[in-house]
Amino acid sequence: MKILTVVGARPQFIKAAPFSRVVRQRHTEVLVHTGQHYDAGMSDVFFDELGLPRPDHHLDVGSGPHGLQTARMLERLEDVMRREAPDGVVVYGDTNSTLAGTLAAAKLAIPVAHVEAGLRSGVREMPEEVNRLVADRLATLLFAPTQAAMENLRREGIGGETSNGKRQTSNVGSGRLPPQRAVLTGDIMYDALLAHRERARQNSRILEELRLEPGSYVLTTVHRAANTDDPARLADIFEALALLRERVVVPLHPRTRAALMGTDIEVEPPVLLIEPVGYLDMIALEADARAVLTDSGGVQKEAYLLGVPCVTLRDETEWDETLADGWNVLAGTDARRIIEAARRPRPAGEPPAVFGDGHAAERMVAALDGLFG
Repeated sequence: MKILTVVGARPQFIKAAPFSRVVRQRHTEVLVHTGQHYDAGMSDVFFDELGLPRPDHHLDVGSGPHGLQTARMLERLEDVMRREAPDGVVVYGDTNSTLAGTLAAAKLAIPVAHVEAGLRSGVREMPEEVNRLVADRLATLLFAPTQAAMENLRREGIGGETSNGKRQTSNVGSGRLPPQRAVLTGDIMYDALLAHRERARQNSRILEELRLEPGSYVLTTVHRAANTDDPARLADIFEALALLRERVVVPLHPRTRAALMGTDIEVEPPVLLIEPVGYLDMIALEADARAVLTDSGGVQKEAYLLGVPCVTLRDETEWDETLADGWNVLAGTDARRIIEAARRPRPAGEPPAVFGDGHAAERMVAALDGLFG
């Protein structure tokens, strides 16, 4: 079969790499890059490090307001899908690329598989939440990373059978959904982490370059619009980083850099701003950090999988599993709460294993085989 995979943002490149490696063993994959992330440090380096094949189509959409960016993607994706005529489309996560890929395929009656289905923050004001909800409603196959995600889908009545036992129908593809739409696959980012963790340990020189000792620093990432576009929230975060009075390393997202330039926030040592880093360097920084502070869903999860305490700079998370036993703490952007959470004792033992066994990609391809077989 021919599978068309839509990616556009840094986390999606990570998720697509294990899937691409497995699906290409038996099928044809057409990789489409929307260009949502286009900076070399946010895009090209991930293709190189992860061994992800170069895109067959690069749509060069670039940044812009949500409506404009999504509309451009939708127009260009529809054209590519018409020309490629794939058997199915795979989308990842919760970005505008996810939304546009889902909508374009659904309108062309092409079955869609949504990777990371069933995640919910419960906050409709988040653009990511809207993207997730739409993708899950329209998708033919729902690849849930955790049992909690499966429960969310069942609670919403989109996991398979209806309450009266009759199959749900859809205008996607053949007009009838598979007997079980939702598949518990495990988390595909765990596949990627297991595949590259040792390479990161052996090959990354980022700690030496920054003169860091393992366990001697806090790693911080900030990129969500709710934080970067609100000067007060952004100021509170950087106030907390300064008040920690320890080495804080901040790989700076382009959106965050632009936001800082429009404020009077002063960032001084021991807080260290650096350019965005590639996947292997990021894994190395996460693995050896004393703690991780982030508003990224993927970084929360990676910290958990690496056994590093995390503080989430939001009031909610779509990864509730990471809150188990205090491995992740929601602190919002209140400086006092951030500092208290960052200084808490390390939880005892290891984080519970809730993200699968590192074979999510194989389960996804098997489900696609079943759908088209």
